[in-house]
Amino acid sequence: MRAVLDPNVIISAVLAPAGTPAKLLRGWLDGVYELVVSPRLLDELERAFGYSKIRARVTRDDAEELVELLRADGDLCDDPPDPPAIRSSDPGDDYLISLAEAAGAVIVSGDRHLLDLQGRLPVYSPAAFLELLAGE
Repeated sequence: MRAVLDPNVIISAVLAPAGTPAKLLRGWLDGVYELVVSPRLLDELERAFGYSKIRARVTRDDAEELVELLRADGDLCDDPPDPPAIRSSDPGDDYLISLAEAAGAVIVSGDRHLLDLQGRLPVYSPAAFLELLAGE
């Protein structure tokens, strides 16, 4: 299975190492699923790690190390040029939908704008995706 993790899930994994998002990240590292990333996703993640609230809890070195790990070991795909067939109510999330469509991947997010598309797109909360992986 292939998955696009919303940057909010990756940030949550770092901030709460015992939480569900962290379990998902470890699952990727253990080869349970393929993680799809793109330059835009990695740029958004780098920006988020620069926010003062996050920077206070995650060192610059740790943030850079994680982004480089994702870039090197994730399935790095080009950012799709076209908008998705189904769009989010938050246009800033549409690149994740396009990426997942192009890569044949599901989306894992805690973002209500994306989760509201369940039933129309393969979008899962971190807990629901963890359950899905456990059932395989």
